[in-house]
Amino acid sequence: MSIPKALIVSCAGKSLSQDERRLFGAANPFGLILFSRNIDNPTQVKALTDEFRACVGRMDAPVFIDQEGGRVARMRHPHWEEFPAAAALGELYQIDPVRGIAAGKLLGRMLAAQLLQVGITVDCTPVLDIPVADANGVIGDRAFAKDPRIVTALGRAVCDGLRVGGVLPVMKHIPGHGRAMVDSHEELPTVGAAPDLLADTDFVPFEKLADIPLAMTAHIVYSEIDPAHCATMSTKVIEGVIRQQLGFEGLLISDDVCMNALQGSLPQRTRRVLDAGCDVALVCQNSASFPPDTKVLQEALEAAGPLSEAAQRRWKAACDWLRPMGLFDPKLARAEFNQLIPEGGLVKSA
Repeated sequence: MSIPKALIVSCAGKSLSQDERRLFGAANPFGLILFSRNIDNPTQVKALTDEFRACVGRMDAPVFIDQEGGRVARMRHPHWEEFPAAAALGELYQIDPVRGIAAGKLLGRMLAAQLLQVGITVDCTPVLDIPVADANGVIGDRAFAKDPRIVTALGRAVCDGLRVGGVLPVMKHIPGHGRAMVDSHEELPTVGAAPDLLADTDFVPFEKLADIPLAMTAHIVYSEIDPAHCATMSTKVIEGVIRQQLGFEGLLISDDVCMNALQGSLPQRTRRVLDAGCDVALVCQNSASFPPDTKVLQEALEAAGPLSEAAQRRWKAACDWLRPMGLFDPKLARAEFNQLIPEGGLVKSA
């Protein structure tokens, strides 16, 4: 079997087009990420994830989604339960840390059950960013809190819930997006904080959770570390900070290379993030700049090349990290969660 290409791809619709089936079958991308445009109902989503895996010939090929809760959730009512944003857990933790941790674990477990049912095996959550005053609202209530200790504890709890639910978490946006004054979907943020300050604040949750096997980078320029490149394209940040200083040894995924924070063609962006030290590039084609286009995606797949040996080892370690457990009742879990969480943060039933 050929080695998968170091690219997570997206697709245009609710099933694969003929061109997408042909491209994915020939190129063998590492994984697929789903967006709202790909989602209608449970039967359809399960058919799409099955179709992708059959196409690439790997029944264990990962399928990703951003299902955080709150405003960042691709699967929504009426077919799926909707969960509160991370900030609701942070508020609960500040009232009662024990209840906060319990709610975090339950949230992860409920998310895992929801995703596995339709063949999704990787959830791009939790957000470990720590927003500062006047930061752009792109993070906002997606963050648990402004206290690194609380973010660390709740990030761990959600990861624990996903782990026993059989779904891999992706902590983001390493090494920290909370100080960004602009939205990296639209333009490139620059953070001028001193490395010592970053180490004592923004970097803390990622360092404490460095054993989590998957992480996604931040499209942020840390001008006191590498003024010439954003973290996703910076060897200084990836090797010097993420790998060495923070001790993260897992699979490193770029944030979406189609975002306007980056420059260059899609193949150029793809190659640059991999050359800088990312293990896998993420291509969402979720913007006006790069809408779904199989020709452009083919060029990006060619630029990516196969997963490195190190990336293959890291992916295997990630799969081995899972500890799925049975005997889970989503209705009981929802009832327990709703007893823990403050009013207004309840799960919306499907």
